[in-house]
Amino acid sequence: MSEIKKVVLAYSGGLDTSVILKWLQDTYGCEVVTFTADLGQGEELEPARQKALKFGVRPENIFIDDLREEFVRDFVFPMFRANTIYEGEYLLGTSIARPLIAKRQIEIARQSGADAVSHGATGKGNDQVRFELGYYALMPEVKVIAPWREWDLLSREKLLAYAEKAGIPIEMKHKAGGSPYSMDANLLHISYEGRHLENPSAEAEENMWRWTVSPEAAPNEPQYVELEFARGDLVAIDGQKMPAHELLAKLNELGGKHGIGRLDLVENRYVGMKSRGCYETPGGTILLRAHRAIESITLDREVAHLKDDLMPRYASLIYNGYWWAPERRALQALIDHTQQTVNGWVRLKLYKGNVIVVARDSKNDSLFDSTIATFEDDAGAYNQKDAEGFIRLNSLRLRIGARRRSQ
Repeated sequence: MSEIKKVVLAYSGGLDTSVILKWLQDTYGCEVVTFTADLGQGEELEPARQKALKFGVRPENIFIDDLREEFVRDFVFPMFRANTIYEGEYLLGTSIARPLIAKRQIEIARQSGADAVSHGATGKGNDQVRFELGYYALMPEVKVIAPWREWDLLSREKLLAYAEKAGIPIEMKHKAGGSPYSMDANLLHISYEGRHLENPSAEAEENMWRWTVSPEAAPNEPQYVELEFARGDLVAIDGQKMPAHELLAKLNELGGKHGIGRLDLVENRYVGMKSRGCYETPGGTILLRAHRAIESITLDREVAHLKDDLMPRYASLIYNGYWWAPERRALQALIDHTQQTVNGWVRLKLYKGNVIVVARDSKNDSLFDSTIATFEDDAGAYNQKDAEGFIRLNSLRLRIGARRRSQ
């Protein structure tokens, strides 16, 4: 007799999680609660409800939640205040969604009296770590069921056979081979992995990309756009204020139109292997460039450099699933403190895959002083002779070393 009485499953309604739903019922004999998150993936989510009902999930145990605003406001924007990039290129579109899914899943577990949670991440991937670190941080006593680490359905043929036997509908695309990619989408990005992309020497096909045109096919005329920031967060585009998730959706539309935000990356996974993936992050690419531009005139030099020093550590924490860890919260507090003066606007030119900063200003918080920075007569605002002592002091150790070597 299983000790698991009720489990909350992160459920997309697709083939894999539908198999997991039935497998949980067959293997554990437990009541299943399904949770489907709308993070702006652009898919119709109501079919997930009908599929769950078909397999005996009670209506009150089916949760389909619109989390788009919370996702952008409380997860994406805080991450972008840190200018976060993993391994120099990746904007962490998948990584940043997992702590929110884990948070809501645990809330539902408490609400419904469940004693376990389950996810569809494989034993090879990063997501198992991100989900489960989140679960344990938020509900230490929770039991976690990770089917891919337990069952023997480790091939596509076995999965399909189980689905057919269980009466789970199998779409023609799955029977015929389906999409050549494993994809994950939310308001920040869409990712592509698997099949053709598992050969890092093979170029991704042009018809793979869904959100962006190729830079070659982008408009021949540039488009100018103005972004307004308050305390480090985007608040308006071209003077129009919108909720956070609508702002990011608008940037995605602009970036996609101009071929911005494509990335082909071989990354180092948490479990130790290298993995090749392709990503489209049009809105995030624009946002990152604009945020750095407004910080360039509003942040003290050493504060800006400190943020740059901390950013790779912060990025690794998110990539590796430590969003809810005390060290990430501590870093966030420091980062958010630096953003109090990051207010103003940035004007960008979008053109054939490029995001070009053309102007920026901050009415009350700019540290740029044109009377000091000018190449013309500064009327004594800066004494150039002061540089002489600075240089002599900083060169002292170099001169001493040179004399030693010449003896």
